[in-house]
Amino acid sequence: MKRALDLLLALVLLMALALPLLLTALAVRLTSPGPVLYWSDRVGRDNRLFRMPKFRSMRVDTPVVATHLLQDPARWLTPIGSLLRTSSLDELPQLWCILRGEMSFVGPRPALYNQHDLVRLRTEAGVHRLMPGLTGWAQVNGRDELPDATKVALDAWYLQHRSLALDLRILALTAWKVLRREGVAH
Repeated sequence: MKRALDLLLALVLLMALALPLLLTALAVRLTSPGPVLYWSDRVGRDNRLFRMPKFRSMRVDTPVVATHLLQDPARWLTPIGSLLRTSSLDELPQLWCILRGEMSFVGPRPALYNQHDLVRLRTEAGVHRLMPGLTGWAQVNGRDELPDATKVALDAWYLQHRSLALDLRILALTAWKVLRREGVAH
């Protein structure tokens, strides 16, 4: 049921957001050198790696680490990078991963391949069995501001309590927080 809803919602959103996706791609291309999309290796279900796209919000010479690990992350942003991140427009290409079955709308955010501590903690808590999500329980309860242990505790709570009703609640909370631009540190 969850997969069918993911597919339906992703297709509807891709059609509804076709123009904003195109305009965002054009804005990225016109405001900084480099590709429109940034593809990163992420840890998916059962700790399998997959490639996840985002609209590029950072310069092409940015080190490949989680943003919170960069010294002065703002210096690495493209001219429209901050807008892309605070509005979450940079995340829209991940609809592709939902269509491919590598992600769901709701689940733990996929870790970078080199976030070994986060992957280890998730594996110990059994969270690695979940399909990663565009948003999740940890996202709506702190997003970038949470330490790894807290993220994993929230993801483990989701694992134990997941349901269609909870997913709908998380999607509604995500929309609210994105509109209010809450929880984005960089």
